[in-house]
Amino acid sequence: MSRQIVSVLLVAMLGLVFAQEQPYYLQQCPRDEAQINECLRDSGNKLVHYLQKGVPELDIYEIEPVQIDEIGIVLGSGPDGYRALFRNIQAYGVSNITVTNVRSDLDSLQFQLTCEIPRIRVKAQYRSTGVLILVKASGAGDYWGEYEGVKAKIYFKALANEGPDGRTYLTTDSVKMDFNVKDIQMGVDNIANGNSVIRNLVKYSPKNIETFTEAALNLFINSNSQELLKEMKPALRTKLTLVIRNFMDRIFAKIPLDEWIHLN
Repeated sequence: MSRQIVSVLLVAMLGLVFAQEQPYYLQQCPRDEAQINECLRDSGNKLVHYLQKGVPELDIYEIEPVQIDEIGIVLGSGPDGYRALFRNIQAYGVSNITVTNVRSDLDSLQFQLTCEIPRIRVKAQYRSTGVLILVKASGAGDYWGEYEGVKAKIYFKALANEGPDGRTYLTTDSVKMDFNVKDIQMGVDNIANGNSVIRNLVKYSPKNIETFTEAALNLFINSNSQELLKEMKPALRTKLTLVIRNFMDRIFAKIPLDEWIHLN
């Protein structure tokens, strides 16, 4: 009987050990203030590396493309102000993110991440109305963008909650972010319902109309890419913050705090 009790206890202890085993996709960090920020940076980059391939244990099988439903911009005011709506936005290359710096306060669970992404490719459908380049620029088509040298800062405050397994899990209480882009190339293709003024100027060939319109718009867009990004930034920042917050909560719900940080 005593041997049976010992066997049961050993099995239970082994089960507890394996249940608490550190996952392969994450590095546990000490609470030591001298090491925590550098360790969290490395741990975050290790997690990113595995997320690029998919982590079934986290119910994450692919993380690209990053999708945003829509973003609108307005240039100018009045009835002739230029308005554009971008829908079905898909971004590729975001998973190549590198965490370059972490600042943390474990007592208040506040964190700031500095990140870099070499290149992001974006495609979307757009529809626009109003005046651009001194002529009516109403129409619809395909938008593309290439953003190089992306740098972002993400600030978040977390809350600690006890999960059903008795372990502590984080949820985001607030998230803020900002970003800048070193180089931008973007434009439009396959313009439909094109400019009526241009149609009157270029009378002979529908193909010439489309080519002329696309060339004029793309020249304007790339000559003013940083200004256009500045106009898009508030709406884009709001959407990206929501995407980031949802993704972080999805990760936090699967990874208990003691797998991020050694609590004892």
